[in-house]
Amino acid sequence: MSRDITFYIIDIFVAIDKLKRYSKPYNTSDELLYSEQAWDACIRELEVVGEATKHLLENKLIDSSYRRVVDFRNQISHGYFGINEDIVWDVIQNKISQYENDLLDMIKTKEFNLKDTIKAFYKDNLSKESIEYLQYLEGVL
Repeated sequence: MSRDITFYIIDIFVAIDKLKRYSKPYNTSDELLYSEQAWDACIRELEVVGEATKHLLENKLIDSSYRRVVDFRNQISHGYFGINEDIVWDVIQNKISQYENDLLDMIKTKEFNLKDTIKAFYKDNLSKESIEYLQYLEGVL
């Protein structure tokens, strides 16, 4: 049974929110790297973003230029000893918000109704912060 594409879209939004929250206390890539839990959590969320992006590409919902997101996911998933913390930091600090904005534009252009999907996510025992973000997202949509 295939998963509805809207769930992958929300997966990306939730992962982006987590990336922003997990990295917020840090000022440099080294600080993030040496915070073992925050680093591992950010790497995991980048993997989620990449995997979900792959499904959006397969369904031709986003431009092929986003293949780089999937490639980055593959790089961090399979080359975990060679991950460059400066690149991870740059992605989190400078690129992930643009992707979030691009997804919001895509949703509006393609007229997705994500409200039911968001409601389904509430049942996933999300953190208070993730629920607040989804409520924000509902308001934006």
